[in-house]
This record gives sequence, C-alpha cells and structure tokens, in this order.
Amino acid sequence: MSIRPSRKQHLWIWFLWLAGFYAVWSWLVFGHDKWQDVTEHWPIAMAMAMGSYVAGSTPMGGGTVGFPILVLLFDLPASLGRDFSFAVQSIGMTSASIFILSRRLPLAWAMLKGAMLGTVIGLPAGIYWVAPYVPDLWIKIVFAVIWASFGVLHLYRIGEIASHDGMTEFDERWDFRVGFWGGLFAAATVTSVTGVGIDMVLYAMLVLLCRADLKIAIPTSVVIMAFASVYGIGFKNAFTGVQPGVYENWLAAAPVVALGAPLGVFVVNLIGRKPTLLFVAVLCVGQFVWTCHTERVALGYGGLALSILAVGACLLVFEKLRAWGAVLVGEAKAKKKAASGGGDVGEAAVESAL
Repeated sequence: MSIRPSRKQHLWIWFLWLAGFYAVWSWLVFGHDKWQDVTEHWPIAMAMAMGSYVAGSTPMGGGTVGFPILVLLFDLPASLGRDFSFAVQSIGMTSASIFILSRRLPLAWAMLKGAMLGTVIGLPAGIYWVAPYVPDLWIKIVFAVIWASFGVLHLYRIGEIASHDGMTEFDERWDFRVGFWGGLFAAATVTSVTGVGIDMVLYAMLVLLCRADLKIAIPTSVVIMAFASVYGIGFKNAFTGVQPGVYENWLAAAPVVALGAPLGVFVVNLIGRKPTLLFVAVLCVGQFVWTCHTERVALGYGGLALSILAVGACLLVFEKLRAWGAVLVGEAKAKKKAASGGGDVGEAAVESAL
C-alpha cells in the first residue's frame, strides 16, 4: 500500500490558494454587483460553517449538511441540493485537500488513484444515464438511506474503526483495482444522484477492508471528494447545466467553506476523530428520521418500510466488506489457529485472497 510518510510541510501553498480564491470571489461579488445575493442567502452560509467542519474532519462531504438544509429545511428541489453539493464542495473540499497535501499527511495513494480513474468514467455516465431518471423524492431517500446506514455503522463499530493503526499492506495493483471499481460504482450511482458519497465508499473500503487508520482514511476520502466535486460541477457546467439558484447559494457559502473545511482537518487532530464521528453519526440517523417524517405521505407505509430495509441492506454490505477484510488480513484464520493450535495460515489467507 503506497502511503507517503510525512515530510516537510509547505503550508505556503495553501495560503497562496486562499489568497487567490478570495481575490476571485471578491471580483465575482463586488465587481459584478452580487453582494445582495450573498446577503440574501446568508442562512446557507451559516449552515455551511458547520458543514465545512464536517467535510474536513469526517469522511462525509460538506453536502452532508448542505443537502438536507436546502432540501429539507428550505424545501428546495433535491436536484438543486445535489448541484449545490458539487459546487460548494469544489471549494471546501479542494481547500481541505490542498491543506492536507501541503501538510504532507499520509494518504492511501494506490486506492485513491484507482478511485479517481473510476470517477472519471463513472460520474459522466451517472450524470447522463442515472441521475435524470431518479425523481426528486427518491434523490432525498437515497441520500437519507446511505447516510443513515453510515451513521448506524459508526454508532456500533466506532470502537473498532477508531482502534486501527497504520494500514494493512496489500499489493498496490490490488488496491488500485479495488479503488477503481469502488469509485466507478459510487460515482455512477450515489454521487451522480446526490452530489456526495464517493468519499464515504472509499472510506468504508479503507477502514473495513484494509483496516486503515482514521488518520489515513479520512484525508484520503476528503481528496477523492474534492476531485469528484470539481470534476462533477465542471462537467455539469459544460454539458448539462446546473439548477437555478446554485450560483447564488455558492457565492454565499464559498468564502465560509474555503476556511471551514481545512479548519476541520486541523481541529479534529486536537479533539480526536472519535467524538466528531459519533456526533456526525447521530446527525446522519437524525436526517433519515427527519426525511421519513417529512415525506411520510408521499412514501406511504410501503415506501417507509422499503427505506428502512434499504438501510439494513447497506449495513449488510458494510458487514460483508468487514468480513472480507478479516479474511484478507488473516484475522479469521489467526483466531482459528489460536483456538486449534494449527499451522501458520494467516499469510496463506492473504495470499489466496490476493
């Protein structure tokens, strides 16, 4: 597994990025008389102060907060929430990624590169052939289900996830392939529909399959979401267009997330990732309950039951990943050996899986 060790930091790169961004933002706002649009959309800027911290300190992008605020609280179309997620994360997650790279934090490079290639192929395919056929109601439900399952996973597995140290060493070609197929699937389905999600998929593969340390898994998930967001909003602007209202909300939120997401990267190292993940996990479950309550009439009893079953199905996938990871690292065979006094089969388990 290619994990680059910490070297001399180059934070001047991040400060240069900030100076350039705020110069361009000021020109867009004051040079084009858009200050009124910024002040009219101050609530989303306030919400993204929290969202950007979540984006930098957890494997959930800033859209994790921005999407439900726009869609559930402000009652705007889910398609606008999706496009806003792409737009706002293209600044917040990019700023956090530049901060991460400037500080030379360790990343799972082989899997990250595979996920990037999968995104390049999968995201346009999803934007063209998946997202247009998903109604607004089901965009909300897809978002709610995936984030709820992620929250529940952390509520009962947080001790194990937070205890990982370093990362299991597999073959880099294997890591690349896993990253590619995971990125392709997530980009074509979840991310193209909701504007977020590929970061959580990559994170899940790292912590459940590779037993990666959170200090490796979370920064890697931030970088892949930055890549997907910039690529997604650029592609939509060039070929399909974005929903009306995205630009005005982006103008208000962008200067907040440019600082907030890197702040999340920094602060979480001081207070620890476990408390932050638990807090966000509760939010993820809460937004599922909120969505089901808000859409209970449209969903009906059948839709509500299907949504709950979908959360269970996602958890089953996570548990399958975890079980596969146990085989890969030889945990299951090591326990059997300890119980029976058999031969050294841990390495054989890894070799056969690869």
